[in-house]
Amino acid sequence: MRDIASCISESSVVVSQSAACTSYSNNGCISPALVPSIKNAVTSLYRTTLSSQNQILITVTWLRTNNGQTLTINFAGSSLDDPPAASFKLSLSSRLLRKKKGSKTVDPSFSNSTSPTEVFWDLSNARFNAGPEPSDHFYVVVVVDSEIGLILGDMMSHEAALKRFKLEPVGGKFSLISRLENFSGNTVYTTRARFSDGGPVHDILVHFVAESVGLKPPALLVYVDRKVAMRVKRLIWNFRGNQTMFIDGLLVDLMWDLHHWFFSPVGSGYAVFMFRTRRGLDGRLWLEEKSKSSSPERDEAEDGRVDQFSLLIYASK
Repeated sequence: MRDIASCISESSVVVSQSAACTSYSNNGCISPALVPSIKNAVTSLYRTTLSSQNQILITVTWLRTNNGQTLTINFAGSSLDDPPAASFKLSLSSRLLRKKKGSKTVDPSFSNSTSPTEVFWDLSNARFNAGPEPSDHFYVVVVVDSEIGLILGDMMSHEAALKRFKLEPVGGKFSLISRLENFSGNTVYTTRARFSDGGPVHDILVHFVAESVGLKPPALLVYVDRKVAMRVKRLIWNFRGNQTMFIDGLLVDLMWDLHHWFFSPVGSGYAVFMFRTRRGLDGRLWLEEKSKSSSPERDEAEDGRVDQFSLLIYASK
């Protein structure tokens, strides 16, 4: 079967008439009775650029299973096709406090450096809302080639990290490339996302309204900051497609694939939703633009897509 990218046509693009998501009427507000599904895994991909202009990719995964919670950090070269060259793994379920606060040295060969790559963390007081990823009261700092490679959490600023770990204030710029969230449970998926550097954080909710709530045929509702931003009806026929919304002055494509949700055997169905920002008011999807380039680096050099963002939600039932 073709993947979601190959099944989306240019003619299916619909740009919201309103210039901002906050302009929807109060009648479109989300119902407080909706109970979100369980978020059991979050994977974020970061690109770090050192002062030497050497680039590395850092993948951070927060995972919750029946055996507890874990944090895994994988390091690779600058290409998205490069396999992980080094990794760090920490169990968050241990009762030992020292497991939740400390440091560890990682093999530095992936960064072409002789200096040690280190991971520092403090998760002893971390708070978790409704998923495997902490919301606040924590920090995770990655030091690569004596420069800051990544900082996560609210308990460590860039300036504080330089002083704490005795680093020089050079290089060490990092940015989020993409984010993947896995859900299981019912048909309501909630998350938070920022669609541009320095932009506001938005509450996003995807609700697959099934026939069980009296709506025939089933529909797809997408809320941004508790207001309806998109409605897709007749999902039994429109199980794949895309629409475009305006958020913070940006065009944000939402693509969905519900084929396996409807037509797979009981217990094996899943749904995929992808949010992706793009530039300009032309009718081309980012999928079509990317096909003209041979690599992500060429995309970024030619059309300035360094600050673009994608969010992928994978939901199983």
